[in-house]
Amino acid sequence: MRLPLGILSVLSALAATGYSLSCQTCVSTSSTPCQGPSISCPADNACAAINTLSTAYGVTLSEAYTLSCIPRIQCDKPGIISIPDGKIKRGISCCYTDNCTPPTPTLPADNNTVNGLVCRTCASADSTWCYTSDTMQCKGDENMCLLQTTEIKGSVSTKTALRGCATKSICDIGSTSESSPQISMDVKFSCTSGSFGIHQGYLMLLLVPIAFIKILY
Repeated sequence: MRLPLGILSVLSALAATGYSLSCQTCVSTSSTPCQGPSISCPADNACAAINTLSTAYGVTLSEAYTLSCIPRIQCDKPGIISIPDGKIKRGISCCYTDNCTPPTPTLPADNNTVNGLVCRTCASADSTWCYTSDTMQCKGDENMCLLQTTEIKGSVSTKTALRGCATKSICDIGSTSESSPQISMDVKFSCTSGSFGIHQGYLMLLLVPIAFIKILY
């Protein structure tokens, strides 16, 4: 019984300290999987594939496929952000061994059933704050009112904000950061579950992540 007990001891130690994986990192400006260098992830992270699709008026504005490290609590939780006449969908899948390849993520399906939640909507192209009396009705699993702020610093510097409807899985991200020697991007998601929570100019904000990706890579 010594060997099994020894293995259990090692596994218990790893669980207590948080085992760090090595994962590939890369970004493709399409739905096509990419390959990139391996990095050491923070403890309690998994290797993730993330597919992000931005649309407006039913037309694709941008799509990105990313391999990266993410907290395990975010794994396999697709999400949606909705604004008037626009939508951002996020599919995500994970794997849990060094430099593994996650399954191809599936984007959330459309659900046009109004759920009763009403959120404020607005957009700012030069600030991390916006607030207006404009509102929108949320649909499907979008049961949170979202304020998303994006701040880019470096050779290109911008601040943007938008309000709309979102799924709880988007709100649970909290914040995320990407950086290179030339530029960095910080995105924060703040949400409320009550009603009131984009008017002209918001379509430009949907393109900010894809513009950053082109600069970063």
